[in-house]
Amino acid sequence: MVERQRKRADGAVALAAAATGLLLCATGCAGGGPASDDARTAEDPVEVLHGAAGHLVHAGTSKARTSMEMATGGTRVTIRGEGVYDFADQVGRLKVLLPQDPAGTEGHRPITELLAPGALYMKNRGAGVPTDKWVRVDTGTLSDGNLVTGGATDPFAAAELLRGARTATYMGRTSVAGVAVRHYRGTADLTVAARDASAGNREALRAAAKGFATATVPFDVYLDDQGRIRKVRHRFSFVNGQQKDTVAVSSTTLLYDFGAPVDVRLPKTKDIYAGRIAE
Repeated sequence: MVERQRKRADGAVALAAAATGLLLCATGCAGGGPASDDARTAEDPVEVLHGAAGHLVHAGTSKARTSMEMATGGTRVTIRGEGVYDFADQVGRLKVLLPQDPAGTEGHRPITELLAPGALYMKNRGAGVPTDKWVRVDTGTLSDGNLVTGGATDPFAAAELLRGARTATYMGRTSVAGVAVRHYRGTADLTVAARDASAGNREALRAAAKGFATATVPFDVYLDDQGRIRKVRHRFSFVNGQQKDTVAVSSTTLLYDFGAPVDVRLPKTKDIYAGRIAE
């Protein structure tokens, strides 16, 4: 009788231990499970976003899609781009597609853009530029820091803008292009972003802080479980210099296929157009 009770007690202890082990594993063993998400919600969202650009540098490279929607008065246009980017060297290549003319005529030829620290190179820029020549623009001289001018926001500049995050809220988990992500929403200060940005983007973001209608930039950003940006949308506001109207711009960057090969060769001096560019 005593032996039977001892065995029964031992069995109960073993069962309790097994149940405890399953419970611990259910809450702690699964890296992407609810406990992991709970840990994310405990993190300071602002600090998380300040580190997002660094995770892209660690990732190395990716493919990118961009979309820029501009609205002023009753007019709305969308410019789309696609290409690759090297976050370590801060260089990239995009093919930017301009929208059709309002009259319905065929769209312009795609513009090839090469992105580099402090510079934007464009081919097929427009009237007056030979087809075999590149136009070079110093992004630090642009009133928007090339966050808008090129029709696509430089992917690394978009990431570094988050270094200026002042407020951020964790919105929960969702998916982007089939990848599980964490959604954050907040506002960034261009002045702070410029102060904390890499040398390659510092002057451009500083110019944008002065040139936009406001230095406060609302954003939505989606990070994967490695902390890499999968999608980021910024909403800019600037004043049209010709008509003095405020232009609202929504710029979206989608990053995918991390580790993709990137080969960007900047134009030689002899291939850069030095003449006047038609507006």
